Amino acid sequence: MLYPILDAVREAGQIILSAHDVQVSSKEGIGNFVTTYDVKVQSFLREKLLSIVPNAHFVGEEDKVHDDALHGLAFIVDPIDCTANFVRGMKHSAVSVALARDGVLILGAVYNPYRDEMFYAELGKGAFLNGTPIHVSDRTLSEGVFCIGTSPYHRSLRERTMTIAGRLMERMQDLRRFGSAALDLTDIACGRVELGFECILQPWDFAGGAIILTEAGGRITQLDGSPITLDRPCSILSGNPLAHSAFLEENLAK
Repeated sequence: MLYPILDAVREAGQIILSAHDVQVSSKEGIGNFVTTYDVKVQSFLREKLLSIVPNAHFVGEEDKVHDDALHGLAFIVDPIDCTANFVRGMKHSAVSVALARDGVLILGAVYNPYRDEMFYAELGKGAFLNGTPIHVSDRTLSEGVFCIGTSPYHRSLRERTMTIAGRLMERMQDLRRFGSAALDLTDIACGRVELGFECILQPWDFAGGAIILTEAGGRITQLDGSPITLDRPCSILSGNPLAHSAFLEENLAK
C-alpha cells in the first residue's frame, strides 16, 4: 500500500510543477488563498488514493464538508501545503498525505516537488527521505534552531505567537519561518531544525508530517503537552525529545 500512495503523491507534485495561468481566490481568513491547482491536485489525489484504499474516508483541505477522520481508515490530505508560497513562486510548498486508522496515524507522506524530497513513514517502521532513514537531531534547546508558524488567519493569536517566539529567542540560537507546516515537521524529523510550534493548525496541515516526525524519534503534542487532534484544529509543539521536553518543563507557552 505504501508505494502506490507514494507514487500518487509524487505524481501530484508534478501537477504543481506544471502549474501555469494560476487562478487565485480568497478563503476565510487574512491571506488564506485557494487556487485552481489546489482543487486540481486534491481531485487527483482523491481519485488515486481511494482507488488504492477504496473503503477509506477522505478529508481534504478544499472540501466544505469533511469525512470522519476518527473511525475506520481515513486519508487526511493537504494538496498544496502553503498555497501562499505557491502563489508567490517561492518554491517551498508540499503535498501532504496521511492515513489514519480509528484516529491513529499509520502512514504519512510529505513531498516537496521543488527539491524532489519525498519524506515518508509507516507506523513502527521508521521514517525516510528518498529511501534513506532519517532521525531527529540530539541538540539541546540552547544548541538548537526553531521554526514557527504565525497562524496568519487568526490575528488574535499573533501576540501570543510572538511572545512565545521571544522566549525561545532568549534560549535558542535562531529562528526560521518557512511557511509550510508539513515541511517544518519534516525538517525537524531529519535534524535540520530542533523545535517548532504554531498556535493553531488544521489536521491536514500536520497529519502527514506528524507520523514522519514520531517515526524519526521526535515528539508532537499541543503546546500544553496534550495529544494532537485529527478531527479539529489544535496547537502544535514539535521537536526532538530534548528540545520538546525542555519547552514543556520551562512552561514556555504560559
